[in-house]
Amino acid sequence: MKTFIRLFSFIKPFWRELLLALLVGFLTIAASISLMSTSAWLISTAAIATSIAQFGVSVVGVRFFGIARGVFRYLERLVSHSLTFKLLARLRVWFYQSIEPLAPARLVSARSGDLLSRVITDIESLDNLYVRVLAPPLVALVVIIAMGIFMGTFSVSLGLTVVGFLLALGLGLTVLTLILNRNPGRTLVEERSRLRADLVDSVQGLPDLVAFGQEKAYFDKIQSTASAFSRTQARLARLNGFQSGLASLITGLGVLSMLYLAIPLVTEGKIPGVFLAVVVLGTMASFEAVQGLPQAAQLLEANLQAARRLFEIADSTPAVSDPAEALPRPASADLSIKNLSFGYLSDTDSTEFHGEKKKNSVESVHSASQKVLENINLDLPAGRKIAIVGPSGAGKSTLANLLLRFWDYAEGEIRLDGQDLRRYTQVDARRMFSVVGQNTYLFNASLRENLQLARPWVAQADLETACQQAQLHDFIMSLPDGYETFVGERGLNLSGGERQRLAIARALLKDAPIFLFDEPTANLDPATERKIIETLYRITSMSVTFRESVTESAYKSVTKSAIWITHRLIGLERMDEILVLDAGKIVEYGTHAELLERDGLYKKMWDLQNRALIA
Repeated sequence: MKTFIRLFSFIKPFWRELLLALLVGFLTIAASISLMSTSAWLISTAAIATSIAQFGVSVVGVRFFGIARGVFRYLERLVSHSLTFKLLARLRVWFYQSIEPLAPARLVSARSGDLLSRVITDIESLDNLYVRVLAPPLVALVVIIAMGIFMGTFSVSLGLTVVGFLLALGLGLTVLTLILNRNPGRTLVEERSRLRADLVDSVQGLPDLVAFGQEKAYFDKIQSTASAFSRTQARLARLNGFQSGLASLITGLGVLSMLYLAIPLVTEGKIPGVFLAVVVLGTMASFEAVQGLPQAAQLLEANLQAARRLFEIADSTPAVSDPAEALPRPASADLSIKNLSFGYLSDTDSTEFHGEKKKNSVESVHSASQKVLENINLDLPAGRKIAIVGPSGAGKSTLANLLLRFWDYAEGEIRLDGQDLRRYTQVDARRMFSVVGQNTYLFNASLRENLQLARPWVAQADLETACQQAQLHDFIMSLPDGYETFVGERGLNLSGGERQRLAIARALLKDAPIFLFDEPTANLDPATERKIIETLYRITSMSVTFRESVTESAYKSVTKSAIWITHRLIGLERMDEILVLDAGKIVEYGTHAELLERDGLYKKMWDLQNRALIA
């Protein structure tokens, strides 16, 4: 009930459309009942009439209700579906606004296929809730009252009988259907979500499955999930057949009962004979108002389970939140880190969306997990360039995530422009960084649109300049559609190196005061890698010239800083300082020349890399 009430709250802005839908829905059923009743009276009267004048009004009535029924049915569909589409649009916007603050920390454990199922299938399934569950019971209630009054004018027994059978079908069978479909409805939503997630994972990971010969094993997994889903669907189909048959039985018994009660009333002269067919056919038509309720009840539990899955994510507390009173945007790019320690949640403590939600806080994150970073210190005045190197798993990318406020820390401090990083809004903090990460996400859009993520109003000349600096412009111009070429889902129409150069061009377009490079030359061949490194050094030696918005100009006098995170020791001799991370701790620091003079981890990594190149 709590879930249903919460869903109902989404309809408050559209209460006028809802009332209109209810009115038109009632008029549709009323026109149908009136058409059948008037037709019955017309035929009965025509059989005994001595003059055509006796049924002239009924002829007009049949024409009117016949036309009105079609018009009202059309208006009912138009209004109810328009209302539903508006509600679904509002739900989609609300859900996106709810999950956007959760990324990436609170969504890291969610499967992409499961999220896709919630965003698309679960929300779309709620159209049944508003079209078939919300409005029809209210229309049915009004029809039941009206039919009780109408039949009661002939006889109280007829009024009570028609109300009883309408309630038996509309309420009794609906409650029975709710009870029988509760567990299958929930199971259907979960199995559908699991099947979609498995299918998405299999498509995205198909090259790896084929490479390791695991396509048969994963096919069996999908087959098992699909079989379970089919069994649940078959169970629901059997229940649907049962309730459809029972609904037909109740309808037939109701019509027969009304006929059984009406015949003696006609023979006794209490009801004119021409109204016998009116009572029977009017009763038959009135069941249209309640026949859809059991089917709606069959869908109700699946709809509510879909809604619970949406609320399950939307109600999660973001791992990172903006301060109540945020500072203005940083005026300088001076960055410092003092005694920073951090650890992710362990698997047993992480928030899952398929079980009981656990309250999360920054303090519990770090107290319940093993530290990934410990006692990190770093000073990056404006214009300084620092490299952070170390083996995989040393904590380099974690440090980048903390700087971008993807996660929050509890121990130590990060200061930007002399203030705690957490005192700025997430947007203002991230505006200070131009990022090139290890994994570049590209949308299924054109090259131009993917580049414009960094600067939507960018001029064509600036766009081409950034692509030239990233060694990408010539490739783009060789394509038939140039910058309008679509990159495909996740950029799969491009090679890994092309995607990486696109990410570099995007970072150059943003042109923030601090460049954050996390393995920026991954997937590039050695020759292109050297050219890109030279470009990045040249770009980071200039001051910011691009605007943050159309109307403002920001950081014009700020010399750019650079944080270079890598495990490839190429081009680091031009860095002001190099920090060597191992197991989350800084084990060495100094310039490239100073570190090579020591027999430490950096020297070992350098020798290992050179041996690999020679080999």
